[in-house]
Amino acid sequence: MTDIAFFRLPDGRAWLAEGPFDSLAEMPAGGGAFYVNDFDLADPAPWKKPAKLTAVTAETLLPLLSAHSTLTPHIQWAKPATEWFKMAFRRIRREVLAERLEKMVPVLTERGQIIDGDPVSLLHRVMAAPANTWGYGWVQGGRGFLGATPELLFRTEGQQAETMALAGTAKPGAQDAFLTDVKEIEEHEIVVRYLMSSLSKLGYVERDERGLCHTSSLIHFLTNMRVKLSQPAVPDTLVRELHPTPAVGCLPREDIWLQKLREYRGQLKVPGFFGAPFGFVEPGSANICHMVVAIRGIAWTGSEAQLPSGCGIVGGSAFDHEWRELRLKRESVLSMLGL
Repeated sequence: MTDIAFFRLPDGRAWLAEGPFDSLAEMPAGGGAFYVNDFDLADPAPWKKPAKLTAVTAETLLPLLSAHSTLTPHIQWAKPATEWFKMAFRRIRREVLAERLEKMVPVLTERGQIIDGDPVSLLHRVMAAPANTWGYGWVQGGRGFLGATPELLFRTEGQQAETMALAGTAKPGAQDAFLTDVKEIEEHEIVVRYLMSSLSKLGYVERDERGLCHTSSLIHFLTNMRVKLSQPAVPDTLVRELHPTPAVGCLPREDIWLQKLREYRGQLKVPGFFGAPFGFVEPGSANICHMVVAIRGIAWTGSEAQLPSGCGIVGGSAFDHEWRELRLKRESVLSMLGL
């Protein structure tokens, strides 16, 4: 099967790319390329230029996917174990209460066996995901990942950039209590402060008031930000400056805590795509780049499927609350993908 990449914007525009892909260290002129890396940014040539790029709609995507697979996968999920995650939670919270750490995001991954079907067929569900999400997908032979994320890392055009803080989670029925939840507000404002500080080094920053994002049966706090850069945007520079934000990483973003975060992700066997930047540069000379945070998705290797979810640990975090939040996030992904 041909390697493929996929990206869908909130306005419904989408592109399906087919390989082989050229791997490049820098964003290619003329656009039409994807940024694909893992959470640790380990790939020195993350820009993937396809042999073929096709603009697609919901109607034209299905025939293209049928050349790869038409059978929706049936996945038998195993109940996730709590032991390793509970240990990570306790250690992180201890560091937070000692005021050595402000926030860290551990990730729990539910695993399953693909009984039949092909996950590639789920791209048509990603295409139909809520309009305030970005769809993404990357498939190489018998492995890949895909999803629909509500989190934009940044969008750049010329010397303009926009980003968002998306943190704090609740069910729609709990909206009134959520609006005044001290823990959820604290978790969100940590991300806002980090982004404002990072972006102010690059230009003049404006932020909107904190609002709400309703998506995939969940509510999040959302704060949009814009920055007029002092020079034309370089997406690679912005990735290194912003990733990982405290929405998926840690604060302080110092080497000692980033290393600890990597250790937890390794112990918990988190798929490399989760929380990583995934981007697309529109075809043409304008170099309009969309870079998202790859959450709310699944990955697979052969017949094993992985469904990760993360939660931000701050001073007010309680294990039972975070455990429920992790389940709600995974359930929202399964609902969105029709699994």
